[in-house]
Amino acid sequence: MIREINSNKLKTLSSTLKCGDKILLSGTVYTARDAAHKRFMQLIEEGKPLPFELENAVIYYAGPTPTPEGHAIGSCGPTTSSRMDRFAPKLLDMGLGGMIGKGERSEQVREAIVRNKAIYLCAIGGAGALASNCITSCDVIAFDDLGCESVKKLTFDKFPLIVANDCMGNDIFKQGRKEYGGENA
Repeated sequence: MIREINSNKLKTLSSTLKCGDKILLSGTVYTARDAAHKRFMQLIEEGKPLPFELENAVIYYAGPTPTPEGHAIGSCGPTTSSRMDRFAPKLLDMGLGGMIGKGERSEQVREAIVRNKAIYLCAIGGAGALASNCITSCDVIAFDDLGCESVKKLTFDKFPLIVANDCMGNDIFKQGRKEYGGENA
């Protein structure tokens, strides 16, 4: 079964989502990659507000390509999430509800997900052009000078995702290795 979930309810519903569940996410999601996360940390250190309310927000690790005529956004596939692992625990502790990307997360991030009853979702890598069909609006809201790495406010409409790390500590990558006898099984 595939559940349809609104982004503003993701953290509230995180305890009902299990590793491996498939969802269709709709609502507001923010893009942020490495450079934006560095600036987030700088703002936090300076006691300044972030460009969006962090409480229960969802960040998509993506840097969309330029928008073609007649579309809301260009290709918008996930970035490798581990690049944000040094920033994620702090943001989760400050209220971040969920993250979207691709690939495995560090032990520190998984612990912060559990501690904060948050969630990590994986998008399908290599399918950014298809994923863009599930995004109905895109507005740059901060750090325009970063180009594709600027912070954007997106509106998702039934964006397909898989629960990779749930708030009970389950990890789809570890489970997969055990199930299929791979490395570290």
